[in-house]
Amino acid sequence: MKKLALLAFLAINLFAAEVAWNDTYEQAQAKAKKESKPLMVLITSEQCRWCRKFEATTLQDEDVITKLNTKFVSVHVTRDKSNYPKNLTAKMVPMHYFLNGEGKVIYSIPGYWPADDYQSILDDALRKTKK
Repeated sequence: MKKLALLAFLAINLFAAEVAWNDTYEQAQAKAKKESKPLMVLITSEQCRWCRKFEATTLQDEDVITKLNTKFVSVHVTRDKSNYPKNLTAKMVPMHYFLNGEGKVIYSIPGYWPADDYQSILDDALRKTKK
């Protein structure tokens, strides 16, 4: 019976996978520094249809979720509403920033990206952090 309950629990978690967002930029930066992982900052706005499309498609892709959750520390902030460093500008949204644990920008890219393309962007960000 215990095995059946464990199997059901694992199946539910598998299908309910989502990006492990941190609550604040400050929390995410501290975690990235502690874990020696790059920080991914996603900046969106409330009225952005491309932001909603990115959230509804790319951020629902299992491979993207797995890579973000294992290789990065992630935080999702809203332009003009959330607290984050002023040097992370977002004239276009969605805006994707990749920073080291010290808060230095190592890579940034604007726009909506389908899952396959975003996987390449994540790989590029990882390569740039190792330089």
